[in-house]
Amino acid sequence: MSALRKVLVVDDDAVVGKSFNRVLTRDKGYVVITAQNGDEALEKMRTQKYDLVFTDIKMPGMDGVELAARVKASQPWTPVVIITGYGTTANEARAKEVGVSDFMRKPLSPEMIEESAAHALLAPAPASDASPQASTVDAVHAEPVKKTSNLKNVALFIAAPFIGLLYAVLLPWVGIAMLAWVGGKAFVQLRAVRKTLTFMKNVALFMAAPFVGLAYAVLLPFVGTAMLAWVGVQALMPKSPAQ
Repeated sequence: MSALRKVLVVDDDAVVGKSFNRVLTRDKGYVVITAQNGDEALEKMRTQKYDLVFTDIKMPGMDGVELAARVKASQPWTPVVIITGYGTTANEARAKEVGVSDFMRKPLSPEMIEESAAHALLAPAPASDASPQASTVDAVHAEPVKKTSNLKNVALFIAAPFIGLLYAVLLPWVGIAMLAWVGGKAFVQLRAVRKTLTFMKNVALFMAAPFVGLAYAVLLPFVGTAMLAWVGVQALMPKSPAQ
């Protein structure tokens, strides 16, 4: 069974303390201690540690907000809940300024008491004023992380030679594969360039064909006439006597 949570209830009305005792029982994980005023509460807190403090706001001598301020000043990790039948905006503002966990107004039901206790105990402590218990918990959680990091470093140290050997064996094959991939890519690109040039050549010939045909049709009579004139000239020229 987990340790009991010690709850200090500060109220000059004994009935309030009995009400908390009936609600926050040992079966639910609590033990309730009562005090009649702020001075008695501070004296008890000097001799014992409490997990949670409930205090009335209107009491003889020191009021609940002043008590809460003194508790938070010496033990900032201890949650304090204000209970009162004089719930005013000013009182609530004062209570929030000193850092109380909750502000409950009378009459209180068993459900309100139990829910407020659970909520106050689950609320995180201030980051700048963590309790010794919180520090111990942090250390416990940090230890497995540290051990895991050490094991990881040892494993990497042992594996380092094998990783280096693997690199040495695989590196030439990786280089060859990269060269083959680059060469294949260049070959594919070259074939694509050649195909593109052939296609462009065929397109150019196709587009030039009508103009070439027209040129043949226009020039052919002149070429034929020139050839006939040349043959006639050759025929009219005297032949030299044979020797």
